[in-house]
Amino acid sequence: MSDTENSLAFRHSAQYWDDRYRLAGNSGAGSYGRLADFKANVLNEFVAREKIASVVEFGCGDGNQLSLSRYPRYTGFDVSEHALQRCQNRFASDPTKDFYPVSEWKGKTAELALSLDVIYHLIEDGVFTQYMETLFDAAERFVAIYASNDEKLNALLGGHVKHVRHRKFTDWIVKNRAADWELLDWVPNSYPFDIRDQNNTSFADFYLFRRLKK
Repeated sequence: MSDTENSLAFRHSAQYWDDRYRLAGNSGAGSYGRLADFKANVLNEFVAREKIASVVEFGCGDGNQLSLSRYPRYTGFDVSEHALQRCQNRFASDPTKDFYPVSEWKGKTAELALSLDVIYHLIEDGVFTQYMETLFDAAERFVAIYASNDEKLNALLGGHVKHVRHRKFTDWIVKNRAADWELLDWVPNSYPFDIRDQNNTSFADFYLFRRLKK
C-alpha cells in the first residue's frame, strides 16, 4: 500500500477517492503492470469477439487502464473531479473518448458497461445499490465486472483497510436482475491473490453478463 493510501482519512467512498487523486495518488496496483495487462487482454478480446461498438465505464480512475484498451467508442464516469481532469488531459487528442462526473449520468447507455476494481471500494450499502442499478441500466448488451465476490475476504484480510469492503455482488444480481441478465462467463485471474505480493496479484476475477433476449 502506498504512502498516499496510508495517509488518507476515510469519511465516505467518494471523498476518499477524490482526496486520493487530488493528492497525486493513482488508481491502484490493479491498473498498472501485469494486472492491467491481464484486464486489457480479457476486455480487448471480448470487445473484438462480440463486435462491441460502444463502452461506458463507471469508475474510470486515472485513465491508465484505459490507455491499454481498444474500444471504438468510450465514455467514462467517475466520482472524482481530479481523476476526470487527468483523463481529459491524457486523452485530449482522442475524439473517441469522453469523460463526465457520475452525477451527470442521465441514462446514457452503451453496448458494454464496465466496472473494474470498483465494487469492493463501495463501503456504503446505499452507494453500492445505486452503483449496481446504474451499471446495469447503462448496459444494452453486456456488463463486465472485475471484482472480488466473497464476503469472507473481509475477515480473512482483517478488515483493516477502511476503503475496502468485499461483497458477494452476484447475490444482488440474482435478486434484482435475474429476469433480464445471465452470467455469460467467469474468467479467473491469471495472478490470484497472494498476501505477500499485493501489488502484482488480485482477489478480483472477471464476471461477464449478457442481457437475455425477449
